[in-house]
Amino acid sequence: MQRLNRQQTLQQLPAEWPDSLLPHIQQRLAAGGRKLVVLDDDPTGTQTVYDIPVLTEWSVDVLAMELSNELPAFYILTNSRSLPAAAAQALNREIGQNLVAAGQLAGRAFAVVSRSDSTLRGHYPAEVDALAAALGQDVDATLIIPFFLEGGRLTINDVHYVAEGDELIPAAATPFAQDAAFGYTASNLRDWVVEKTNGRVQPEQIYAVSLEQIRTGGPQSVAQQLISLPKGSVCIINSVSLRDQEVFVAGLLAAEAAGKQFIFRTAASFVQARLGLATRPILTQQQLDMPQHGGGLVVVGSYVPKTTSQLAALLAQGDCT
Repeated sequence: MQRLNRQQTLQQLPAEWPDSLLPHIQQRLAAGGRKLVVLDDDPTGTQTVYDIPVLTEWSVDVLAMELSNELPAFYILTNSRSLPAAAAQALNREIGQNLVAAGQLAGRAFAVVSRSDSTLRGHYPAEVDALAAALGQDVDATLIIPFFLEGGRLTINDVHYVAEGDELIPAAATPFAQDAAFGYTASNLRDWVVEKTNGRVQPEQIYAVSLEQIRTGGPQSVAQQLISLPKGSVCIINSVSLRDQEVFVAGLLAAEAAGKQFIFRTAASFVQARLGLATRPILTQQQLDMPQHGGGLVVVGSYVPKTTSQLAALLAQGDCT
């Protein structure tokens, strides 16, 4: 699968949907609906949101308390990407069961997002399967949404790309795909789902919401596509911008209002759109209330070449040891 010129590829796409849908999403959420519970398999999943609680425990009482408040969402940091597959499954099963019990105590409906890596690493489908079974919900479809704007992780024609400069590199051609625990060979997400499920999910069970639908048909077209998905199917969501995600979420909320239930495997940008959050700039030193003097600790834990180059650039600044 070939690399693409980023600028040329994006220019050839249909124009973005003209209207911001954040006010519409915010109104729908304010009117009530399912609370969003995000199970985050790695601490980086909260980087696109703000003013949202992050839990590091998941007892029934704690979950019921969070489900009972007025906030639209909360995260549960599972750190399950660091676990073996069987342990990750067991953890997701436990959290799913606790959420069901907590939802009954709180009297609050909720939707669950399995937030994972935008370069397709992580325990898929093991975590999603365990969650779905534990929740016992009548799930209509699994939605795959690895788009992550800030990281240049874009999905076009069902193919997932990683942007490097002005190039779009198919995900399977990047070092991320060589991960010892989570490696893969397919950049087309339809093929990736078949690969990761070892053929349990067949190509004819996989659908997509295209950029053409999102950008020319808008929320109504997205809603119609989601409502028409066969039971037990998987659907790929294409996106290259936050506006694309806004349009998708507006259609998603309409489909959910019509009675459809979905489970999500996503990267970080979807959660921002689903909560109707406007983008904020990076936190300043004043906002962090950091001291003017003294050192800080930077922990580097990834082995991929990009992290090595980032560490080299940091050390070259001269104020790090």
